[in-house]
Amino acid sequence: MADFGSLEGTGFELIEPEFARCLAGPERVQRLWTGGRWCEGPAWFPAHRSLVWSDIPNNRMLRFDELNGTVGLFREASNNANGNTVDREGRLVSCEHLTRRVTRTEHDGRITVLADRWQGLRLNSPNDVVVRSDGSIWFTDPSYGILSDYEGATADSEIGACHVYRIDPATGVVDKVADDFVKPNGLAFSPDESLLYIADTGASHDPGGPRHIRRLELSSDGRRLGASSLFATCGKGYFDGFRLDRQGRLWCSAGDGVHVYTADGRLIGKIRIPETVANVCFGGPKLNRLYICATSSLYAVYLKANGLPL
Repeated sequence: MADFGSLEGTGFELIEPEFARCLAGPERVQRLWTGGRWCEGPAWFPAHRSLVWSDIPNNRMLRFDELNGTVGLFREASNNANGNTVDREGRLVSCEHLTRRVTRTEHDGRITVLADRWQGLRLNSPNDVVVRSDGSIWFTDPSYGILSDYEGATADSEIGACHVYRIDPATGVVDKVADDFVKPNGLAFSPDESLLYIADTGASHDPGGPRHIRRLELSSDGRRLGASSLFATCGKGYFDGFRLDRQGRLWCSAGDGVHVYTADGRLIGKIRIPETVANVCFGGPKLNRLYICATSSLYAVYLKANGLPL
């Protein structure tokens, strides 16, 4: 293990030599901000070089300005927003626990509801979301936001299970695309969008439940999911949110930091973080800065790896 971090508890663990090629020499992990309760859902906005993320229990969203290094309040009373992403027109798409819906923030600040029901039944608590190049929006809907009042509001599930859904870009129709997950969580497409990776954090409430990422094939029209296979099982905590880089590597949240996998499922290294990591996002002008939301803090590190462009 090689530890180059200047902040106590951070550093890089080389499991296979190729991970070293992802690291930028003497680069160190930085803690940019702390003071949250459960930081989640980072989303990068290239136009104004800023990062927006959720602090779910505090019912707010925060914004980091990369140009001057400041952090400010982006949205108060955020409906316990969790996962966020940016669509093809540069608009914020968010999963809200409290209102049990997926929304889009328009350029003028208006909020458009994209999904709050499936077949007339209220969603549980949308968790994470990704936008495909065809404009379709895919999101997971576990029950975390209705299990207690901590990051949502206690309620019964109208659907009775936790699924993965797709919002059609032309009609707005919400279709169920996967129904064999216990607690579907983070999700991301492969660089060519032929695969969808989905985390299952069912072990969070059942010790024998899943703590893995599955890889699912997309149909030729990009509307349905097909064959599924186990990609990786988390050895420390749970996989929550994750992102892929341009080489198809997965940068996954875990209990001890960020775990990095090759496209063929080999764990090649870790970025050690002294808090449980919830989600990550590539940012910066070259998309080579990894932003890390971990429990109470926001971290970042520059890499020799680049995230996928919009």
